Amino acid sequence: MPAPFYSIVIPAYNEAERIGASLDRILAFIAESRWSAEIIVVNDGSRDNTSQVVQEYSRRNPIIRVLENPGNRGKGYSVRNGMLNASGQVLLFTDADLSSPIEEANKLFAVIESGQADVAIGSRYLQSELQTRKQPLHRRMLGRAFNGALRMILGLSYVDTQCGFKAFNRKAVTTIFPNMKIERWGFDPEILFLARRYGLRVAEVPVSWAHDHRSKISPLRDGTRMLGELLRIRMNSLGGKYVSSAAQARVVTKTA
Repeated sequence: MPAPFYSIVIPAYNEAERIGASLDRILAFIAESRWSAEIIVVNDGSRDNTSQVVQEYSRRNPIIRVLENPGNRGKGYSVRNGMLNASGQVLLFTDADLSSPIEEANKLFAVIESGQADVAIGSRYLQSELQTRKQPLHRRMLGRAFNGALRMILGLSYVDTQCGFKAFNRKAVTTIFPNMKIERWGFDPEILFLARRYGLRVAEVPVSWAHDHRSKISPLRDGTRMLGELLRIRMNSLGGKYVSSAAQARVVTKTA
């Protein structure tokens, strides 16, 4: 079987309630779009029957694969695991609840396939009118505070780093993901920090998005942890824990 052109990676933790409907929607869109595609669901040590639900789908749909993390390692670990095991030339990770509808992937893929960028990140705030169900006010305020910390600590000036809807070309995947150190919620800023470090082009793209009240992020607990992870990224960089840009360029050239 030829390698797929598109890879869709879905990190999943205790998603048995939602993952079936999301897979149905993605499968229908792939068929409608006539994509050559694969779907990789990364089960992050779920305590419910997420794995069994996805395994049943994979028996009926050979383009679906399940990867099992060694226990609950975090969303960042799950995304990295999925991306490094994917075969596509254009790769997307999306949240299991499809807060950004899969149909919005075309916006990100168009930017990648036209050669405008190596990384395309969905943004909830570039055109806030695209939000069909907004976050509560306290989440929006904490998001703005986190954005300010991003600018100060990492020098990242994107409007929205945390939207769980990002696409990459093959070069970006082989450049960024082997160098990731952050395994939990702070992995998104690390991806963008590494993209800049290695000279990759990043485009921020407005996408439709709807808040799901069942979100597993605790604004206070996880927000504090994410701030600590921003500091870890900065210290990793200062401590030489990321491969130098010149060394990374040599690795990517050999891989290509």
